[in-house]
Formats: sequence, structure tokens, C-alpha cells
Amino acid sequence: MALVPYVEYEDASPRVRAVYDDIKATRGVDWINNFWKALANRPEDLERVWRNVKEVMGPGVLDPLVKEMIYVAVSATNGCEYCTRSHTAAARKKGMTDAMLLELLAVAGLANETNRLANGLRLDVDAAFR
Repeated sequence: MALVPYVEYEDASPRVRAVYDDIKATRGVDWINNFWKALANRPEDLERVWRNVKEVMGPGVLDPLVKEMIYVAVSATNGCEYCTRSHTAAARKKGMTDAMLLELLAVAGLANETNRLANGLRLDVDAAFR
């Protein structure tokens, strides 16, 4: 159960509805997910986070699928089930297959393992990597 109430569209202030409308239009969906409904309890946070999402996840030098897959890997590593599921769904819409997801998670898992080993061993960074 969420720690704060969800702000449903019909109960939202005009300020929140404007963000909800932009989310729906930008994403081409007809609903608002629970993440945004929870953030809407503080409209300034809702606006800021949505603005950041549009900026970072919008057009850039990285392919949109790559961005979603990075998001999945980081979310899985951070243990955020909500974000892992949300961005896995988004990545699937952009073409990610089961095989791609499994390989992505294998790479993320390997990176976590070797990062912990390198940090635990307190290794000096090789001159060639600087």
C-alpha cells in the first residue's frame, strides 16, 4: 500500500491536471500511473520530475530503447520493482525482447559483482584507464 494517497485525475487541481494531460499526450496513453499520482501530492515535485523525465528520456544521442534498457538495469540494481516493471514495459514497447532483457540483467548482475570485488579489493586504477 502506498504511503500517500493517489491523486486521481478527477480530484486533481488544474495545475496537476495540466501535467497529467502532458504525460498522457507525450506518452500516447489514456491513463496516469501510480508514480505520478503519488507525486501529485506535491505539484511542484510532479512538475519537476516530469520535466526531468521528458528532458533525459526524450530525443538525444542515445536510442530510446537503449535509454529504457539502462533504466531497467539501474532500477533492477536498486531493487525498485515498480520502476523495473514500468520501464520493462516501456522497453518492450520499443522492441526489447525477452532475450535482450535476460542479457541486460546478466550484464547488470556481472557489473554489480565485479564492482563489489574491485571496491572490496581497494584496487588502484590502472594508468591506462585514466
